[in-house]
Amino acid sequence: MSHTIRVTCAIIFKDQKVLCAQRSEKMSLPLKWEFPGGKIEDGESPEQSLIREIKEELNLEIEILREFQSYTHDYNNGKVIELIPFLARHIGGDLELKEHKQVIWKEIGNLKKLDWAEADIPILEDLLAWCRA
Repeated sequence: MSHTIRVTCAIIFKDQKVLCAQRSEKMSLPLKWEFPGGKIEDGESPEQSLIREIKEELNLEIEILREFQSYTHDYNNGKVIELIPFLARHIGGDLELKEHKQVIWKEIGNLKKLDWAEADIPILEDLLAWCRA
């Protein structure tokens, strides 16, 4: 029986574009695109975790604006994650890549052109629906 790993991710907006991160060759799901974030540590709220992870991985400071629906994804290797997305705004820091191969700022209408990690796809769909609403 596997336990669910709680993970946060940020949909970071700047100038009407969204930050998309490409996983490096060394990471699981190599070269897939994702919304950046990471595991929630003991004693952290999801919001605290996300602010810390984005600072650690990308050297960016964000302001969390709202939470989106979370999704559970089973990678069929015994690894199950609950991905908790937040809409955020870039408020400071100069981008530095610590883990990812690359990041790009992409217009909403072009997000589906990327090869997304499976767990991020329902979040992408929710984002697109929210932007159309």
